[in-house]
Amino acid sequence: MTFLCSCWIIYFSFFIVVLKVHRSDEMGSDVIDPLELLSNKNREPRFLSSVYNPVACALSGFGLAAFLNWGFRRPIFSGIQKHIALAVAGGIIGKYIDEKRDDYLATRDAILRHYVELHPEDFPPIPRKKYADVLERWVPIR
Repeated sequence: MTFLCSCWIIYFSFFIVVLKVHRSDEMGSDVIDPLELLSNKNREPRFLSSVYNPVACALSGFGLAAFLNWGFRRPIFSGIQKHIALAVAGGIIGKYIDEKRDDYLATRDAILRHYVELHPEDFPPIPRKKYADVLERWVPIR
C-alpha cells in the first residue's frame, strides 16, 4: 500500500511540475533557447522534492524494523527504540542521497551548459510547436 501511495505521489508531483513549467502564459517567446533551458534562474524548488527522499527513507527504516520484528515472530512494534533508530538513520541516509544527487545534477548541468556555450551552432533556437501542429487528425475506427 505504501508503495502504491508513493507511486501516486510521484506521478502527481511530476504532473504538477510539468503543468507549472509548461503553462502558456509563462512562455514569453515563441522560440526555445537551449541555453535558457539549462540556466533557468527563476525555477523554484518544490516542497515535495526536498522532503521526499528523507521521508521515504525514514519510512523504509521504520518498515524494516517492523519487518525484522515480524520475521523474528515478535510483536511488530516491540522494541520501539529500534524503530526510532532505523527511522532516523533512514532519514539521514535519504538526506545524504539528496545532497549527492543535487551535486551530481549540478555538475552535469554545468558541463552541458559549458558545451552549449562552446558550440552554439549545434544548438540553434527552436521555434515552439503547438499540439495542433504536431498531432494528426484522429479518425475513430469502428
